[in-house]
Amino acid sequence: MEALAVRRAGPDDAGAMAAVIEAVAPEGTLGAEPPVDVDARAHGYRELVAREDAAAWVLLERSDVVGLLTLAPRTRGVLGLATAIVAGARGRGGGRALVDAALAWAADTDAHKVDLEVWPDNGRAIGLYAAAGFVVEGLRDRHYRRADGTLRSSLLMARRLD
Repeated sequence: MEALAVRRAGPDDAGAMAAVIEAVAPEGTLGAEPPVDVDARAHGYRELVAREDAAAWVLLERSDVVGLLTLAPRTRGVLGLATAIVAGARGRGGGRALVDAALAWAADTDAHKVDLEVWPDNGRAIGLYAAAGFVVEGLRDRHYRRADGTLRSSLLMARRLD
């Protein structure tokens, strides 16, 4: 297997980033559900990487984008983190490399906290975030209505930067 690498995302990565979301969404581990509007999502990623107060990183296997992480302001001083990695690239340290890159960038901003939401049954992601210093701050009980009508809860996790 090829080693994974992380680099800061640019506008040219937007389509590949959207394709990662399209590939992962059917698994039910993301907020995004199929069908994913790849063009609209790519447009959103191009806008995000152009902002000074937000950033994104891509996870690469050879030159293929196999994962991503975004940070964007949620409220003053708090950056919201979102990430996705295709199944074949998981369990090889790429998630931690993405989180570490994002936290290093966030530490150089005026943010005092990075937060995220994760499904309570996504043990792999929860373990990754906990290992990177995130703690559970709360639960959104039966908060999200999915396309099939089911209600999902999410854990609120955060890491202080101050």
